[in-house]
Amino acid sequence: MQSELETATASRSREQTAAESPPGSRIVCRQAISAEETIEHFAIRHEIFVAEQHIFRGSDRDAHDERDSVVRLLGYCDGVAAGSVRLYELDRPAGIWQGDRLAVLPAFRLRGVGAPLVGCAVAAAAVRGGRLMKAHVQPANVSFFQRLGWTSAGSVELYAGLIHQPMQTALPTPDEGLATLARFASGVTVRGR
Repeated sequence: MQSELETATASRSREQTAAESPPGSRIVCRQAISAEETIEHFAIRHEIFVAEQHIFRGSDRDAHDERDSVVRLLGYCDGVAAGSVRLYELDRPAGIWQGDRLAVLPAFRLRGVGAPLVGCAVAAAAVRGGRLMKAHVQPANVSFFQRLGWTSAGSVELYAGLIHQPMQTALPTPDEGLATLARFASGVTVRGR
């Protein structure tokens, strides 16, 4: 587990890099494979869901994180880890996947990291045989997901102690998913808001 000093140092480094980057950002999204990438994935989630939003006390990790099949993704902005998301299978026969813990660090929120992370998650589920992805979305982020083609899937509900809107999206074909993953792994240039 990363120490508080390492987390604070990494956070300051990310914020400084974000402030110095040009308006067109190079975004790379890929699966966190190495121990270092996994630590970075969890550190970003901790910074957002524990330290910033206070949704969880101590840690946002749960039983899903212990599953071998969970997929952890990282989004990089100009080479700096800026966001994360995880996904896992809900129902193999039906091809239903859950995307959650989407987190983008404050310094990168206007840099265009979120949409590629969501797109990467959708593609990653598709190549694993998924046909539908679900998510619990905080109300402030519903319009963002709608712009990405997601639709509401029922009434608002409590999730992690907060009001969330259940949402879903149909997944692309596995071949389309592979092409999308390759594009995000090699990087896309986006303009922030």
